[in-house]
Amino acid sequence: MNSINQRIKRWSNSLTGQILIIMALGVASAQFISSTIWLRQLNSDTEKNVLEVSRHMSYRIASTVSYFTSLPRNYRHIVIDQLQSMGGTRFFVTLNREEIRINELHDSPLMDIVKNQVESTLVKQLGIHNAKIAFSSPDDLHVINNHTLLTDLPERWGNHSLLVKPLTPPIIIIQIPINDKDWLYLASLMPDPYFLDGTSALTGERLFTMTVSVITVLLLSLLILRRVTRPLAMLARAAERFGQGDSKPLKEYGSVEVRNTARAFNDMQARIQRYLNDRERLFASISHDLKTPITRLRLRAELLDEDDTREAMIRDLEDLDMLVKGALQSVKETDIHENRVELDILRMLKDMQSTANLSTEKLTISGQLNHPYIGKPLAIKRCLGNLIDNALYYGATATVLIEDSENDLCIRICDQGPGIPSEQIDKMFQPYTRLTPDHSGHPGGMGLGLSIARNIARAHGGEVVLSNLPEKGLEARLWLPRH
Repeated sequence: MNSINQRIKRWSNSLTGQILIIMALGVASAQFISSTIWLRQLNSDTEKNVLEVSRHMSYRIASTVSYFTSLPRNYRHIVIDQLQSMGGTRFFVTLNREEIRINELHDSPLMDIVKNQVESTLVKQLGIHNAKIAFSSPDDLHVINNHTLLTDLPERWGNHSLLVKPLTPPIIIIQIPINDKDWLYLASLMPDPYFLDGTSALTGERLFTMTVSVITVLLLSLLILRRVTRPLAMLARAAERFGQGDSKPLKEYGSVEVRNTARAFNDMQARIQRYLNDRERLFASISHDLKTPITRLRLRAELLDEDDTREAMIRDLEDLDMLVKGALQSVKETDIHENRVELDILRMLKDMQSTANLSTEKLTISGQLNHPYIGKPLAIKRCLGNLIDNALYYGATATVLIEDSENDLCIRICDQGPGIPSEQIDKMFQPYTRLTPDHSGHPGGMGLGLSIARNIARAHGGEVVLSNLPEKGLEARLWLPRH
C-alpha cells in the first residue's frame, strides 16, 4: 500500500500528472457548468409549459366538477356508469362513500405548480376550498374504496385514461366532498405527464457522457504530453548521470524550447568536463613538478651542519609533502573513473569486519541488503572505509546498521566516541579539518576522510550526514538512492 501511495504521489507531482489533473478538472467543470446552465434554462421553459398546461387542465377539471355537482343525485351514478362503460374518457370519475387514502408522491416544484393551479381555479370558478389534491403512482392508487386498486379494475374502466404501459407516469387525483355522504373522485394524467419527472445536472446519462469526455480528453492529452515531456525526462536523467560522473551528449529533439534547453545543457556539460580534465592535468603536473624539488630540498637539508636548522627545514618539507599528497589524494579518490556495476555492499562490509576484528571484536554489522546496489565499487569501498576508520579511531568500537528499501539504501555507522560539538559538524567535511591535532596511527590523519566520503556519496546522488547520538557517540549516516 505504501508503495502504491508513493507512486501516486510521485505521479501527481510530475508535470504530466499535474497537467492531466488540471485538464480533467477543467473538462469536468466545463461539462458540469454547461449542463447546469442548460438544465436551468430547460427547467425555466418546463415551468412555463407546465403552468400553461395546468391552467387549461384546471378549467376542464372545474367544468367536470361543476357538471357532476349540478346533476340530480339520482342521475350521478347513471352518468358515471355510462362513462365507465364507454371508456376512453379524459377523466376517471367515481362517486365514493368515503375519502380514498392516497399514497402521495414526493412533492416536486412542477407538481406543486399543477396542484396550486387546480386549487386556485376551483376556488375562483366554483368556490370550493376543501378539495383534496394529490399525485400518486398508478401501481398503488386506490379507487372506489380503500381496498380496490386501479390495476384491479377492468381495462375499459381506467386503463385507457390512466395507464400508459409499460411506463408509470404520475396521476393527479382530486377528491371533493359534495355532501355528507358522497365524495367526487376525479383522476387524470397530465397532457404531457413526463415533464413532471425531476431533472438533475448529474443524471446517469450525463455522468456517463462527462466520463467519456474526460477520458477521451485525457487519452489525447496523455499522448501529446508524453511526446512533450519525454525530452524533459531524458534531460533530468542526463543531468543526474552527469552529476554521478557519466558524461554523454544529450539528443536534441522535441519542441524549440526543449531543443534549446538540451543544447544549452550539452554546452554546459562540455564546459564542466573540460574544467574537470584541466583540473586533473593540473594536479598531475603539480605532482610531477613538486616531487623533484621537494626531494632535492630534503637532500640539501640533510647536509646542513646546524641540527636545529636542519630539523626545522625537514619538518617544513614533510608538511609540504603531506599537503601535496593530501591534495592529490582528495582529487584522485573523488574522481574515480569506474563503470557502475552491481555491488554486494554487505559482502564488502563483512570483509572490513574480518579485518577490523583480527585481535578483538571492534566492528559489528546488523541488517540485510535486499538487492545489489548499482555503483562504483572502489569509490563505495573507500567511502565506507573512511567512515568506519573514523568510527573505530574515535570510538574504539563501531556498529553498522543496514536499512534497505526499494527506493534507497541507508547505512548508519555508530560509535561510542566523544562525538563532535554541534557547531563544528559542518566544518568536519572541509578538507584538512581535524577534530584533534594528534592523529598518529590514524589512516586519514590529514583530515580528508570525511570530505572524500561525502564527495563519493554525492557523486552517487547520495549524502553523508553526521549527528551526535542521544547518550554518547557519533552516527555517520550514508544515504544512497536506488536509480
